[in-house]
Order: sequence, then C-alpha cells, then structure tokens
Amino acid sequence: MISATMVVATIPVTDLERAKEFYGGILGLTVLWETPVGVRYRCGSVSEISVFKRPPTATEHTLAHFEVDDIEAVVGDLAAKGVEFLDYTEGPLATTGHIAQLGPARGAWFRDPDGNTLGIRQG
Repeated sequence: MISATMVVATIPVTDLERAKEFYGGILGLTVLWETPVGVRYRCGSVSEISVFKRPPTATEHTLAHFEVDDIEAVVGDLAAKGVEFLDYTEGPLATTGHIAQLGPARGAWFRDPDGNTLGIRQG
C-alpha cells in the first residue's frame, strides 16, 4: 500500500507563462514553488496541482502522483508486487533504479492496468 501524504493532479501545458497567468492570475491559486519547467499551486487547504511544460507533440503525461516520504521503499515495495516502472535513459527524467532526480525532488513513474501514467514523488 502507498502511504501517500497527498495525491497531486498533474496538468501538462505547452506554454508555461500562459498557464501561470491562468492558474495564478485568473484562478487565483497560490504558488507554492516554481522551477523552469513547472509550477506547484495550492488548491484549498490541502490539495495541490502541478502544471508542467511539455512539447505539444507529447502523447502521454502523468495524471496524478503520490507524495511519499521514502521513495526507495515505495518503489521497492511496488516492484516486488510486480509493478513495472517506466525508465528513461536520457534527458531530465533519466532514471537510476527507477528513480529520477528532479531538481530537489525525486520521482518514479508506472502505469495502471488501463495504461494511465501515475507517479511517485519525494521532496
């Protein structure tokens, strides 16, 4: 079982500046943190969304991710249960042991039985 501290919806955008104007300006969501490729917003008292930049040709994205305290333990537990992780060999999502370093955070990805991409994030 994943002991997530929260589940965060993840929204892909092609124009991060336009998205920031919409989510922060028009919707009035509070920025929690920002990187060159994404922004995390607070939605209410405990919910959050992540908006991240991706090329318009990308065909998949992470629908939601589970915030965890120990990503190695969660990845190990799920792998032992037969979950197949998505591993990347190059670029900003390059993984080692199924885990990518994402600035100060770390992440891992897998698919549910219907092929939806889900993630695990620590940090």
